Amino acid sequence: MHTIRVLVVDDSNVSRMMLTHILEQDPGIRVIGAVGDGQAALDFVNRHAADVVLMDIHMPGMDGFEATRRIMETHPVPIIVCTATANPTEIATTFRVLEAGALACVQKPVGPEHPGFDCEAAAIREAVRLMSEVKVVRRWARARLAPPPAPARPADTAPVAAEVTFIGIGASTGGPQALQEILAGLPGRFPVPILVVQHIAPTFLPGLAEWLNQTTGLKVQIGAYGVCPLPGHVYLAPDDFHMGISRGGRILLTREAPQHHLRPAVSYLFRSLADVCGPAAVGVLLTGMGKDGAAELKLMKERGAITIAQDQESSVVHGMPGEAIALGGVTHILPADRIADVLVSVIRRRNGAQEGHV
Repeated sequence: MHTIRVLVVDDSNVSRMMLTHILEQDPGIRVIGAVGDGQAALDFVNRHAADVVLMDIHMPGMDGFEATRRIMETHPVPIIVCTATANPTEIATTFRVLEAGALACVQKPVGPEHPGFDCEAAAIREAVRLMSEVKVVRRWARARLAPPPAPARPADTAPVAAEVTFIGIGASTGGPQALQEILAGLPGRFPVPILVVQHIAPTFLPGLAEWLNQTTGLKVQIGAYGVCPLPGHVYLAPDDFHMGISRGGRILLTREAPQHHLRPAVSYLFRSLADVCGPAAVGVLLTGMGKDGAAELKLMKERGAITIAQDQESSVVHGMPGEAIALGGVTHILPADRIADVLVSVIRRRNGAQEGHV
C-alpha cells in the first residue's frame, strides 16, 4: 500500500505540530516536511516528491495564494487549503486559492480541547486521502487547444418543452471551482432562480457566498425558509438543513434525517424539484465523491427535466456525476466550462427570453 507523503505549510509552529500529529494518526499518511511560508513550500516541492500539500493562507512573505499559483505552474501537486479563518470576507479570499489551482478547503482545528476537534481532524485526513488520488496538471496546460464543440440543443431531447422555473445544482469535492465557473458564465439578468447544494465545511459557507458574489454577475445568498426565489439569484442550502421548493414556489428548509449521511443533501433538492416542477426544472450534478443526487437526477429526467452531469475530465472527483451517468439519468454530459452555455440555450429556447436578458 502506497504511503501518502504530505507537506504541511503553516506559519505557526504549534499548528504545524498539531497538523502533523493529526495526519500521522493514519498509518497510510506520512508528513515528509513542515515549513512556515510559501517560498519554503515552493522550494520543498521542487526538491521532494510530495503527494499532497496542506496549505495555510495568511503567512509572512509569500502567502498561500501565491505559493499555490507558483506550485501549480512549476511542480503541480494536489493542494488542500487549511485555514481557521471565520470572517466571511477573509474566507472569500481563501477561495481565490481554488482559482489558483487548490482542490479543496478544510477547517483547521482550534485544538484538541475543542468539541469539534475529532470530526475536523478526520475531515482533514479524509481530504488528504481523497486528494492524493487526483491527477493535477500545470495550470497553463489546462487551456483547451481547440474550441469545444457547440453544445447539443437540449430542448430537442427533452420529453416536454416546458418553461423552466428553477435550476438545481448539486456539488461536493471540487464543486466551488466548477460552480464559480458556471455562475460566472451566466448573465447578471439570468431570468431563472438557481438553488444550490454544495457540500462544504460549515464555516466556509458564508465565505463561499461572498466569493461567488465577488466573482460572478449573480446575487448569491444563503437560502432562508419561505423566501420566494428571484430571477438572477442563487440560493445556497444552509448548514445542516435540507433545501427544497414548496408547491407555492418558496424555499423549504427542513431538519429531516440526513440522506447519504448528508444534510443538506443534493438528493433532497433534486427530489423536490422533480415532485414540484417536473419538466419545468433543470438539474445539474457536479464533481463530488459518493452518489448523492444521482438517483434523484434520474428521477428528474423521468419527470421531463433536462439533466446535466459534469464530465470526468473536468471533475476533481467523478463519483456523483459518474453515478448519475451510470444510472442513465443524464441528458447531457459536459465539461464545467460548457454548462453555462447550455443553461443559457435552454432558457432561451424554453422561456422565449430576449437576447439581451439571457
